[in-house]
Amino acid sequence: MTISDFPRFVRYVGIDYSGAQTPTSSLKGLRVYLAEKDMLPAEVTPPPGSRKYWSRRGIAEWLVERLLEDRPTLAGIDHSFSFPLRYFEVHHLPPDWPAFLDDFQRHWPTDEDHTYVDFVREGLCGDGAARTGSARWRRLCEERARAKSVFHFDVQGSVAKSTHAGIPWLRYLRRQRGERVHFWPFDGWAIPPGKSAIAEVYPSLWKHIYPTEGRTPDQHDAYTIAAWLYQADRGGRLQALLEPPLTPQERAIAGVEGWILGVR
Repeated sequence: MTISDFPRFVRYVGIDYSGAQTPTSSLKGLRVYLAEKDMLPAEVTPPPGSRKYWSRRGIAEWLVERLLEDRPTLAGIDHSFSFPLRYFEVHHLPPDWPAFLDDFQRHWPTDEDHTYVDFVREGLCGDGAARTGSARWRRLCEERARAKSVFHFDVQGSVAKSTHAGIPWLRYLRRQRGERVHFWPFDGWAIPPGKSAIAEVYPSLWKHIYPTEGRTPDQHDAYTIAAWLYQADRGGRLQALLEPPLTPQERAIAGVEGWILGVR
């Protein structure tokens, strides 16, 4: 790789996610930061006239608009994009990520208005009982990163609720902009030049690098994602991170389970 091969992107988005309340709820825990060119990450607030904080629907619609623009963008979102291979085996699902998105949304319609994740958990809507998993099941990348299981609800530091709330919005993004966006690594480990990409990230890996400078924990997580993506690409490290050193078997598993960008 030569200096001319990077940066790959011109814009970097960090999204700190939340699975609280409904898709249209204004949530303090939803934060967006954006870095581009020689600008440090800055917080992006909801459009004028909307509520004070982002909603999950609002972020998805905003991101679709950004991905329409002819500016290669790398977006990092801090919830899991898929489930452990054991989940696919137990529920007799094909090892196919787009099919998984459709199947999950049918059972966990957490992108629908007035729908809480806990409503599905409690059987008030959807059919979550038919698509559950064990807190003992972890993806390969979660084992490497020492992260909690996507099924480990109701504990501090859990990503279970944000994951169950966020996966249907990945489906929405794919349906809206699938031909223009590379969902890493499900669409392949190599991102085509000039194409925007969305990747799973885990800000706990890097947030100690950056001083908080008065940011709330949610703001700092989103800032960390945007800053780290920017620096990894501009510093020429991103390409190696997009090709983690995995065995052929591990790579096949990660093609179904997904991978956390930056975990080696």
